[in-house]
Amino acid sequence: MLKSLMNALKVKDLRNKILFTIAMLGVIRLGSSIPVPGMNTSLFTEWYRNLTNSDTFGFMDRFTGGSFENMSILALNITPYITSSIIIQLLTIAIPKFEEWQKDGEDGRKKLTALTRYVTVGLALIESIAMAVGFYKNSGFLTHKSIFLVVQIVAALTAGSAFLMWIGERITDNGVGNGISIVLTINILSRMPSDISDLFDQFVKGKSIAGGVVSAVFILAVIIAMVVLVVLLNGAERRIPVQYAKKIQGRKTYGGNHSEIPLKVNTAGVMPIIFAMSLFQFPIIISSLTGVANKGGVWSEFLAYLNQGNWFNPNHWNYSIGLVVYILLLIFFAYFYTSITFNPTEIAENMKKQGGFIPGIRPGRPTSDYLTNILNYIIFIGACGLIIVGVLPIFFNGMFGANVSFGGTSLIIVVSVILETIKQVESQMLVRNYKGFLED
Repeated sequence: MLKSLMNALKVKDLRNKILFTIAMLGVIRLGSSIPVPGMNTSLFTEWYRNLTNSDTFGFMDRFTGGSFENMSILALNITPYITSSIIIQLLTIAIPKFEEWQKDGEDGRKKLTALTRYVTVGLALIESIAMAVGFYKNSGFLTHKSIFLVVQIVAALTAGSAFLMWIGERITDNGVGNGISIVLTINILSRMPSDISDLFDQFVKGKSIAGGVVSAVFILAVIIAMVVLVVLLNGAERRIPVQYAKKIQGRKTYGGNHSEIPLKVNTAGVMPIIFAMSLFQFPIIISSLTGVANKGGVWSEFLAYLNQGNWFNPNHWNYSIGLVVYILLLIFFAYFYTSITFNPTEIAENMKKQGGFIPGIRPGRPTSDYLTNILNYIIFIGACGLIIVGVLPIFFNGMFGANVSFGGTSLIIVVSVILETIKQVESQMLVRNYKGFLED
């Protein structure tokens, strides 16, 4: 990895792209420290940290790189964009026009991208209005109480989210890797030093030398095992061989080539965890901001089942029923998201048109059924891997109170983005070498 980076820095075009990406990430970290106008940030941070369900807010805070906890102008970060992208992807199934755009090449993708931007700004506006109204009702969060200040807060939060979306797109166009993914990754990475420090203070500091060493080795082993599992899960795939029939035209023979259909074990990526977490988090976040989370009754009891901090908690074993629902949702969304991103019937039809077939399987419907059966099998394996990666950090959080940013969802995102970015840099270097060879 380090060697690839050093080689890339020797190439002027790639060096400029890497430096541009780093500069944009620096702008993001700078923006994360600029507070929202008229906000008593110290009081808000104290309120945030004292929340009984702060582990749920912690998930959101990691995705925003601490911007939410500090209530900076980038507090909403790119979460509206992520939500918008998910909504548009789901609507491509329900709305034929969107599906037509998706299949319409570059022009269609531009229309979907523009629509995603509009929805992002709309969601950011709605979320910022809800937050600003909540701050207005709790006047202690504001330096002074006025409608004009509420308008300023709404404008700052909405503009901050739109600005980050713009930066992400600029990184994609002029930098390296997928801009939005890189922004999300740097947010997660920015929280890791403080989380490692917290783990040290909680499990190593103040203990005997032997106890501290054992704790440190155990923590390191768990982290390494998680990283290895995520790398294996991210790279594992089942390759289906494809044979193309030979065609004879005149004295020339065409076709007869071999190829493969790579089916990733973790086809849905991190999306099942994000979908499931969103469903669990939304009621808790809204209830906390509106002040109805701790008023008792059936609703508070329901929120306790949704709260990850209560799962695996020795004092609240009954709340672990929420974990069972969470696991079932992971499996469901793994199959659901794969079904909207990979269409075996379409693949089988394209193969048939091009004269391709899977050895031993007839073209058409039998090929589609064969791909579906294999896909269902490997999706289940991928879902089991996601369950391990997603549930293991929750287990350590519930049993030992170890709430860290590099578990589950965050780890999958970081590892996937780093590996994908490295591949993109190496592919660009390979293309440049080929160009140099041809020019010589």
